[in-house]
Amino acid sequence: MPLVCLTDFRAQAQERLSKSTWDYIEGGADEGLTRDDNITAFKKNLFVVTHRIRLRPRYLRDVSEVDTRTTIQGAEISAPICIAPSGFHCVAWPDGEMSTARAAQAAGICYITSTYASCSLEDIVSTAPSGLRWFQLYVQPDRQLNKQLIQRVESLGFKALVITVDVPTVGNRRHDIRNQLDLKMNLMLKDLRAPEEKNSIPYLQVSSISKSLCWNDLSWFQGITRLPIILKGILTKEDAELAVKHNVQGIIVSNHGGRQLDEVPATIDALTEVVAAVQGKIEVYLDGGVRTGNDVLKALALGAKCVFLGRPVLWGLACKGEHGVEEVLNILKKEFHTSMTLTGCRSIAEISRDLIQFSRL
Repeated sequence: MPLVCLTDFRAQAQERLSKSTWDYIEGGADEGLTRDDNITAFKKNLFVVTHRIRLRPRYLRDVSEVDTRTTIQGAEISAPICIAPSGFHCVAWPDGEMSTARAAQAAGICYITSTYASCSLEDIVSTAPSGLRWFQLYVQPDRQLNKQLIQRVESLGFKALVITVDVPTVGNRRHDIRNQLDLKMNLMLKDLRAPEEKNSIPYLQVSSISKSLCWNDLSWFQGITRLPIILKGILTKEDAELAVKHNVQGIIVSNHGGRQLDEVPATIDALTEVVAAVQGKIEVYLDGGVRTGNDVLKALALGAKCVFLGRPVLWGLACKGEHGVEEVLNILKKEFHTSMTLTGCRSIAEISRDLIQFSRL
């Protein structure tokens, strides 16, 4: 039976993976309320429980040609559908992040590589040399290690630095605790080994993420890199305004897939206030809960420049490796193209807030 939507990949991935691996990929913090809200909020507005998000299509437009291309940080992508950072892709497929990178390159979209990738940065780059890559950084207490990593990704051609801000400590992930999952003891984190220092940093401990990172530290990062800096994990207008004040180049509205603090807003609900706060001064992106082309369209209509996929990429990887990720991306791109066509949008520029209706249940 063909896999025709992202939920088909989810079902097949669950059959193929061990329980502990599946729980790691799918698990959320505590009760998993935010993880689930991320998905359902695209259908209904969870802040106003009597309302739901619906589309307002426009017809009698010439939609014989529909262009899904757009840019992020000045680089063109084939569609506003990219790959969010997630670690340990080798738990889903032997080639791990190398397969993911090849699929992203084939699809013409951006892949944000995680600090906790299970393949080396050099291998990821060499397997997909022309792909658009950003690097996600979990800030370490050792500034020199951060500097080494940033210089390394710059030399390898990564085009942006994505600093995750919502993990001063790891969320309470009950499934992983019950399963006694300890990925850092089972996987060599090759990203952190410089080629000339193979034995100097055997592991990067998940527990060593900096708890002291604050707004004033951003100037230090800006002083050591020319890469645009994107903050991942912003959910409020107050932090969005501070991001603009501190001269970063972008925000990813994210709640870490519901894996950090439970009972925070779904990302599509937080998006509007963040977009309003930045007033167009920096680009705003979104991850969390995107499962259909309509979801992509709604996110863009509410102000996102691009969406980033997390779990669905791992589902595709678990099912068919590189080709599974390609299929997931192509299904979503085709659905998005259809959504644009059926709402009368011939280009990304024609997607606007006018497409959205909050209708009463």
